[in-house]
Amino acid sequence: MATIEKAIIVKSKTRLELLTEQYNTVQQAQFAIERKRENLEVQSNFLSKESLRSVTGNRKKKMKDVGSGEFSDFDKAHKQQYTVLEMVQNITAKHLKVKVIDNTFLPSFIFSENDLIIVVGQDGLVANTAKYTNNLPIIGINPDPSRFDGILLPFNAQTFEQALWNVLKGNYNYKLATMAEVLLDDGQRLLAFNDFFIGPNSHTSARYLITYQDITETHSSSGIIISTGAGATGWMSSLFNMANGIHQAFGGKQICERPKVPWDTEQLIFIVREPFISKTSQAQISAGIITPQNELVVESLMEKTGIIFSDGIEADKLRFNSGSIAKIGIAKEKAKLVLP
Repeated sequence: MATIEKAIIVKSKTRLELLTEQYNTVQQAQFAIERKRENLEVQSNFLSKESLRSVTGNRKKKMKDVGSGEFSDFDKAHKQQYTVLEMVQNITAKHLKVKVIDNTFLPSFIFSENDLIIVVGQDGLVANTAKYTNNLPIIGINPDPSRFDGILLPFNAQTFEQALWNVLKGNYNYKLATMAEVLLDDGQRLLAFNDFFIGPNSHTSARYLITYQDITETHSSSGIIISTGAGATGWMSSLFNMANGIHQAFGGKQICERPKVPWDTEQLIFIVREPFISKTSQAQISAGIITPQNELVVESLMEKTGIIFSDGIEADKLRFNSGSIAKIGIAKEKAKLVLP
């Protein structure tokens, strides 16, 4: 194991920072949010009296809730995030050199084998970071347990220092998570900690040839989701929620259980979203398990709208237009997540 010399702390912009970028100043952002939420006169032009009464009444009840959309909630979340970030920086600086980077720099940032990765943010930030770190230890810190589930964030500001000390001593618990890879026929490659999306860059049909278990079909769908075991509780779970909701709405009783794939198992799940059956498109291949012996191959039939992106980061994408062939399988890299 390489000696750890430096800590890279990864953060992302808060909702308040993103609003400020949109409206130029914090004050303008506050004015815009508050005015929109208070402007009932405009809403009354298209809401019935009953709906307007329900919306305004429920909004008042939720004004103090986390995630209410009130400006005060944006401000509170921002301050909480930066309070914890400062604490983590100060603690880490007692032991290591420290560099803080925004997640937008991850695709071009060069990590060293002597780095320790510390993520302060929501669960998705760990996923976005892991695919660039190639088996370096990652400590995930939940800055606000009232907002974030923390599935990938087992530490908080109070428990973090012990985790840091354990890693520096080389005596720590960790979990290895399998990641997925997409390899294009031109040599381009992309990793995913949670999931891949393959499809169009807008609300149009994804058209492609799909090959799985020696069967090839022509598809017209809204895209394909490929998920790791770690990501199965995210986007993939929403597809099962949708399928079960539709099934129950029309009288179905039996629930379709999402496959339980351990994080370190070399398996991926894929589901085709909304496959359309026509004279030229089929839907026999609608879901399955990808293993090292059982890859998924997709050839694009989209003239100029095809894309592949991972972990919800559309900016870091591969173009996937007509003639491009993608092979989806298990990545050789693993994500090393530090545990309590």
